[in-house]
Amino acid sequence: MKTRGSYFELIDQTYYFPQDGFDLENGNLFFNNISLRYIISKYGTPVKITYLPKIGDQIKRARNLFSKAMRSNGYHGEYKYCYCTKSCHFSFVVKEALRYGVQLETSSAYDIDIVRELFKEGAIDNDIMIINNGYKSDLYLHKIKELVDMGFKNCITVLDSIDEVDRLTAVMDGKTVNVGIRMAIDEEPQAAYYTSRLGVRPSEIVKLYNEKIKDNPAVNLVMFHFFVDSGIKDTLYFWGVFQKALSVYAELKKQCESLHMIDLGGGLPIRSNLAFDYDYKYMVSELVRSIKEVCQTEDIDDPDIITEFGKYTVGETGAVIFKVVEAKRQNDTELWYLIDNSLMTTIPDSWGISEKFILLPVNKWDKPYQRVNIGGITCDHADYYNTEDLNQQVFMPCVDSGDSEPLYIGFFHTGAYQDSISGYGGIKHCLIPSPKHVVIDRDENGQIVDYLFNEEQRPEDMLRILGYNK
Repeated sequence: MKTRGSYFELIDQTYYFPQDGFDLENGNLFFNNISLRYIISKYGTPVKITYLPKIGDQIKRARNLFSKAMRSNGYHGEYKYCYCTKSCHFSFVVKEALRYGVQLETSSAYDIDIVRELFKEGAIDNDIMIINNGYKSDLYLHKIKELVDMGFKNCITVLDSIDEVDRLTAVMDGKTVNVGIRMAIDEEPQAAYYTSRLGVRPSEIVKLYNEKIKDNPAVNLVMFHFFVDSGIKDTLYFWGVFQKALSVYAELKKQCESLHMIDLGGGLPIRSNLAFDYDYKYMVSELVRSIKEVCQTEDIDDPDIITEFGKYTVGETGAVIFKVVEAKRQNDTELWYLIDNSLMTTIPDSWGISEKFILLPVNKWDKPYQRVNIGGITCDHADYYNTEDLNQQVFMPCVDSGDSEPLYIGFFHTGAYQDSISGYGGIKHCLIPSPKHVVIDRDENGQIVDYLFNEEQRPEDMLRILGYNK
């Protein structure tokens, strides 16, 4: 059923629009001042976009927030921004983050290969801080040892279990490596389990230090690691586990002089809807104030604060643009807009964990709007998207069979995790190929520079992986 008014009027009366990163010109959508019609005309659809300048914007904003919060709270520790490589491994993303002096976090043995390659290229030196998180397989431990042998003196292995201390000690061959201890946290009430499988139980942390680290020449404890999977949010749950972590840190610090860093794993959120409202300044100030307050009460030094921001760093760089290839009415209330690719494989979090992204049309903003379901072209009934983050319905401009141009739609802020989860360059559901991938940057004069990083995936490449066409 068509609804009165244009799509623009719907958005204008519901949200503040235009807003940061999104604007309209002649009825067409711009993303970070980039004409999406230009991208479509040059590269076609479906197309993935990575807008690199957003990375620097995010890093500078976080540093500025922490710097101001530290000054206003009389905080004496330092702040270090760490990028989590697992959120997006592409070389152009990691190197862009490194331009702003970030540290790096790894989560598997194979991330170490990226570190070594960056070092060989001269993109980093061995003064950079490398935080090694995740389960430490034997291969992972040996690659950490190789980094230490290469002179990476700021390599920090975060212990995820009690047994990892002995296994790490066994491979160090008399050398010393810096370590951290990750505290296992209680999960949110709605979680399927009570305590995270990751980290060491709070009641065992001080015991672990005294029995396996204190007099062990192979390890030097420098970091306390605290991670909340749902991110840094102003909720009773977050502040409760955060205060518990600070209490354990203070107890541990009183027994370990070398401990001088607290790592706030879990990132700041990104915009998943046009009504996004998050007080970054308040949250960062409260983080710093809370740490300062505990240190004053317990008479210990202010630790250096490390943040591991992955999704916050790269999430808002990404977009995926599709063409609506068919409007298909199935009953009196359900209308399907079928797109020229698959949602399950291109933005898998929309299917796997029902994550929401900003969804907007690229064109036809002056058309009337209607409620629709967005469907991919695989044969899977789960390949759909029909709820917004703050709304149980999706609205899009109307399309007619006689229209002179198709409707194009975009999912925005898809820059984190989607490529690694979907298996970039690998087998896709129904063998629907991955879209072409365009990287957009700006030169020293602020002019747009865009290039095709990858063509649309070729069917013959998937067939070769499957054992055909060898």
